[in-house]
Amino acid sequence: MLFNSFEFILVFLPVVLLGYYLLKRTAPEAAPVLWLVAASLFFYSWWRVEYLPLLLYSILGNYSLGLYLGREALRPKWRKLVLAAGIVINLGLLGYYKYANFFIETLNALAGTRWDGLTILLPLAISFFTFQQIAYLVDSYQGKTRHYGFLHYCLFVSFFPQLIAGPIVHHRDMMPQFMRNRRQPLQLDNISIGLVIFTVGLAKKVLIADNLALFATPVFAKADAGGTLTLVEAWQGALAYSLQLYFDFSGYCDMAVGAARCFGIVLPINFNSPYRSRNIIEFWRRWHITLSTFLRDYLYIALGGNRLGPVRRYANLMLTMLLGGLWHGAGWNFAIWGGLHGIFLVINHGWRGLTSGIPAMPAWIHRIGGLLGMLLTLVCVVFAWVFFRAESLAGAVAMLEGMVGRNGTTLPAKYLSRWSEFGPWLSQKGVNFQDLETLQSLSPLWNMLALWVFVCSAPNIYNLLAHKQPVLEEVQRSRFALPLTPLTGFFCGLLLVAGLLSLSRVSEFLYFQF
Repeated sequence: MLFNSFEFILVFLPVVLLGYYLLKRTAPEAAPVLWLVAASLFFYSWWRVEYLPLLLYSILGNYSLGLYLGREALRPKWRKLVLAAGIVINLGLLGYYKYANFFIETLNALAGTRWDGLTILLPLAISFFTFQQIAYLVDSYQGKTRHYGFLHYCLFVSFFPQLIAGPIVHHRDMMPQFMRNRRQPLQLDNISIGLVIFTVGLAKKVLIADNLALFATPVFAKADAGGTLTLVEAWQGALAYSLQLYFDFSGYCDMAVGAARCFGIVLPINFNSPYRSRNIIEFWRRWHITLSTFLRDYLYIALGGNRLGPVRRYANLMLTMLLGGLWHGAGWNFAIWGGLHGIFLVINHGWRGLTSGIPAMPAWIHRIGGLLGMLLTLVCVVFAWVFFRAESLAGAVAMLEGMVGRNGTTLPAKYLSRWSEFGPWLSQKGVNFQDLETLQSLSPLWNMLALWVFVCSAPNIYNLLAHKQPVLEEVQRSRFALPLTPLTGFFCGLLLVAGLLSLSRVSEFLYFQF
């Protein structure tokens, strides 16, 4: 079931909310939790019910292993063995469903074999609930968990707002809320905050991201089909996809946070205006924050972090980002994308080390440096997104060739005469004027550039609602605090109606494939 569907917005969410708060008032303490667990499992089953046993098996197995690891009398040797077995089982399931065919294809390409691929459909959310529970097992091994009831653990893993595409939640953040929330009465403030954030997320997805796909998809399809892309054409596709992914993922995160808040549950922030980052280090502190935190805490630090010298530190960074890229998808394009970000991070950390002793610059130089840093970061991120989006390495290369101007520049034919003497002058300088199926007007490009300015400068919904603690972490407050007044409700209602009217072309969130 999709957040951006009539079934979810008009039926599922209202029914689950009503049942939850009725049970909190009239039933035993366990009933509301059981209701949310049942609703979450139904939500997951809506996609493909045959994968529900896999989720249940994962929950039951990891809960049992966590209890076993929490036994104080367990010998250290057995604890390590149980932890290793738990991690291997979790990663084995993830590897089979997500990477088996990738391994077979790679082996065929390298060894010249002709093994047939397996008929496997990737279970929804397996990457997310696998990482979530590996963190739980590691913390159980380290004695950082307490005894949780089975129902609360089920809800921790399956809670429907965050189940499908995150955020990757941590037991220390969620379990206390689930246990405390059963005693809290209905708070209309929670529902108001939740609905505002949910509505903003819906608008991002259906009014902006889905429309940007109309300009990104044809360009990447042409590249993957072996077509030749010119400069403006390629940049239109790359910018459109970069913004599409931004608003699609940001929209999902907002809808997850908003839906959870309606139940009085505060989720961690997962997306905090990353395109305004002044360097790539800051970008990864703002983009998919919970994944970055998991990779840092349970992979980078486990590899040694920065404790073993600069060479080992940079190697750990590269390996972490390569594995982070492969987490997103079973393909060499994703590995290259992760590797590029690893290189960017190594360069960024190295530059910081080289410039750490330089005296502080005047404020105006610092501001100019910040703007240049933001521009450079955006260029690097957009170039890397090409590998993330393209279906093949050849398609990514075709996109990059177009973006660097290797195939020349072509503009729509109407601009040759419309631009008076400027059009003929461009034609003399080698610019072609002809109609292309993927570039019929420059208006979308100007609109995209306006969107870039907006996302790089405007406060996000968490900044506007910072006075209401919309997420677990502290966020920077905007100068303008969004009041929860009837007028705000009216405009949010209009935005919700606009979103509902656009649901005739429902599309999945991009991160569902990861």
